[in-house]
Amino acid sequence: MKYTVGIITLSDKGAAGKREDKSGPAIREMLENDGHFEIKEQQLLSDDRAALEEALVRLCDKSQLNLILTTGGTGLSPRDNAPEATLAVADRLVPGIAEYMRAKSFEITPKAMLSRGVAAMRGHSLIINLPGSPKAVRENLGFILPTLGHGLDIMLGLDGECGSD
Repeated sequence: MKYTVGIITLSDKGAAGKREDKSGPAIREMLENDGHFEIKEQQLLSDDRAALEEALVRLCDKSQLNLILTTGGTGLSPRDNAPEATLAVADRLVPGIAEYMRAKSFEITPKAMLSRGVAAMRGHSLIINLPGSPKAVRENLGFILPTLGHGLDIMLGLDGECGSD
């Protein structure tokens, strides 16, 4: 089974055509190379919270994608709204994903403590906020990719076992 995916890059400069999006394509490349994911939608939005909330609801409820990955908008800037938008539309939190990404990132840079990214579920969709830089995207997605399929299977009711003998 291939998991269906939406990718959203959040960048005021990117949305205005002043900066090339390299993080969204990095996510796409990693997922396509993995072979278990089918990218259904990829978009570039400004850092506007309401627009992100609307996009997340549409991708979860209408498109019914299994996984939505956002990149950008997780820092301390007043325009960084990815966590708030994700939490506003979430049914359930999945804190271990963001905690693990921060812990592993902290092994690389102490700046990881400044990330506010979250992971949450809306219905049968998992939303994960990734950092905005291509390097951090590759690192963080690399940390979680080996376990992501199992989590999606549990969420989708395709697997019920988390423990092993």
